[in-house]
Parts: sequence; C-alpha cells; structure tokens
Amino acid sequence: MANDSKGPEKLSDVLGRLFTSRGWGRKNDRLRLESAWASAVGEPLLKDTAVLGMKRGVLEVAVRNAVLLQELTQFHKRGLLTKLRAAMPGVTVTDLKFRAAAW
Repeated sequence: MANDSKGPEKLSDVLGRLFTSRGWGRKNDRLRLESAWASAVGEPLLKDTAVLGMKRGVLEVAVRNAVLLQELTQFHKRGLLTKLRAAMPGVTVTDLKFRAAAW
C-alpha cells in the first residue's frame, strides 16, 4: 500500500496492516479470551470447559458434561460475567452461553 503523504509511514500503521493481513489480531483476541476465561472460572473447572468464541458480545463456552453446564448456568453465570468484564476492559461481554460438548 502506498503512503499518500510525503515522508516515512508510521510504524504503527505498517504493523497494523501486517497484523491484519496475517490474522495475528484474531489469534491475540482468542488468547485474550482464553486467558480471561481461565482466570474467571479457576483451575478446578478449567479442565472441563473450553472457549468456543465470542459473537456479538456473547462468550460461548463448551462444557464437558450436563451437570456442570447446569451448575455454571444456574449458580456461577453472574459472577463469571463480572470477572470476565473486569479481566477484559474495553471488551463488551453481554452474556455467557454454555454448550454441552465431549472431548
């Protein structure tokens, strides 16, 4: 891409284009989501859950069994949302959706 103004390009502009073209921004977002989820849910439950992704502010999480899915939905959802919002300032997390999965 050519720079319209005379003189050198800003390094931030060049790196921004590079990150976008390589998909590194998406990978970094994914790692940030997984890290925030790990700190919110804690070590005991982390092994039985996995981040699927985030769509329109809704974080989708796979859960290993129906009992845990029910527990997270009924008893922990509100607290997890609070922790996630604190762990990811500037990211809007409106809801959590849990899905049964096996792995």
